[in-house]
Amino acid sequence: MTTTVDIEKINVEHVTIRSSKDFNAVRSKLEATIPRIDDGIFALLRYRESARALQELEALPALSIFGFRDHGALLQVAGLQRQSIQYDIGNPLTASKMTRHRISAGLYAPVRVLLREDTNGVAFEYDRPLSTFSQFADPRVDEVSQKLDQNLLAALETAAS
Repeated sequence: MTTTVDIEKINVEHVTIRSSKDFNAVRSKLEATIPRIDDGIFALLRYRESARALQELEALPALSIFGFRDHGALLQVAGLQRQSIQYDIGNPLTASKMTRHRISAGLYAPVRVLLREDTNGVAFEYDRPLSTFSQFADPRVDEVSQKLDQNLLAALETAAS
């Protein structure tokens, strides 16, 4: 049995959205703007309730928070006091519209977004979906990722303002 490893270089656009507000205000506004996803949808899919799951997915907002990790708390092991939360943000139906054409697009859906505070203030950072998904060179994926890109930018600008 042989194993092959392919490595390809891609260009990714990195976005930083700065806010003059404090960390907790931006976090609260983000979580009010983008709701947490209802895990019941995944239970429906697990039990092969595809038609009902599709109805639920179509009723979702454009973006949901799938989960988050408190990187600031993790830095306490290094003796640092920082505020930093990594969010997984996306939409399962949007992801399925891309992965049905290119299953590898699942690597980037949902999108990772970092909300962080440092000496320069509070900011969101993420890799632009339009650029990350463009590596698949599929116009069907590009079309969906363009809308995701627009929705994500608008939501994060709203939360930062």
